Amino acid sequence: MLLKTFGWSFAVTALGLVAAVFYGGWEALGIVAILTILEISLSFDNAVVNAGILKKMSAFWQKIFLTVGVLIAVFGMRLVFPVVIVAISAKIGPIDAVDLALNDKDKYQQLVTDAHPSIAAFGGMFLLMIFLDFIFEDRDIQWLRWIERPLAKLGKVDMLSVCIALIVLLITSFTFATHAHQHGGAHADKAQTVLISGIAGLITYMVVGGLSGYFEDKLEEEEEREHDEEEEAARTGKKRSPVVLAGQAAFFMFLYLEVLDASFSFDGVIGAFAITNDIVLMALGLGIGAMYVRSLTVYLVRQGTLDDYVYLEHGAHYAIGALAVLLMVTIQYQINEVITGLVGVVLIAWSFWSSVRRNRALAAAEGKAAGSDDKTEVSSGV
Repeated sequence: MLLKTFGWSFAVTALGLVAAVFYGGWEALGIVAILTILEISLSFDNAVVNAGILKKMSAFWQKIFLTVGVLIAVFGMRLVFPVVIVAISAKIGPIDAVDLALNDKDKYQQLVTDAHPSIAAFGGMFLLMIFLDFIFEDRDIQWLRWIERPLAKLGKVDMLSVCIALIVLLITSFTFATHAHQHGGAHADKAQTVLISGIAGLITYMVVGGLSGYFEDKLEEEEEREHDEEEEAARTGKKRSPVVLAGQAAFFMFLYLEVLDASFSFDGVIGAFAITNDIVLMALGLGIGAMYVRSLTVYLVRQGTLDDYVYLEHGAHYAIGALAVLLMVTIQYQINEVITGLVGVVLIAWSFWSSVRRNRALAAAEGKAAGSDDKTEVSSGV
């Protein structure tokens, strides 16, 4: 099971490390290894959240997520995305951006750093909406009840999460503009960019998430209708299959997963520049890490881990909220990538431990109940 799920990740790791040695020797090998660990630590919460979505999809679409999705994640977000950002921000052609990435690494790094406010605003708003929609939803299982109960009641107010996200964005852009003005207005023009990028992130979340939810609801309705028609199948000999609708629903859920992964990868791509400005080594290290995150997602689904450890999804969403806030803060202030990674790891570890304690308490309660039933049966027999 483990080899079947992580087999491609192991193979890509071997190829990536060999390629790193041929490209830059043993030093390059070390850098790629560090980048791989960085990506996994920063994206573990991504795997948990993805697993919650992926478990609703068929085995076919899970394979698509591991194949086509990986190509999008590795080559799209870890290799093409930084080049596109440079091309847009520097107003140069993609070929010139690639030339910069390969031949003028310092200037390339500076251009990506200059584009960070817009990247952080887009990703921060997208992730913040995921967290807010989760925390405002009334759910049967609650982890931190003293927080989640009152927020679930507040969540009954329509569009509350959108309002809060926009308030956060306005405060962030206003603070950025004020700081730029106090320091000579060097980045005053980027305050508007932050605002526009943040709104773009919000719109992207609402469009992709809305379409995904719409088709998921349609799929559930179709499955219920299919169940009713099965009772008549023997008499009529006809049966309508919801394959097309299922494909639409799965496609938009897949699209939602890819946008979600893109938002998660922002901090990894930006953080990688603290280690190296070589785009080849970045693509190798972050790409290997992305493979493990995807394999871990599928592993969580197939093992039913989210069902066994019910607070894991809560911890992952709290980590998303923390990452969203950190991304918005990094528009103005620099935060060490170690802190970003540790926040997510601590929250998920805490939620895992809480799940273990819950399972033990339930098992102990069931044991006591079984023991009392046995005593009752014995006394009744006497």
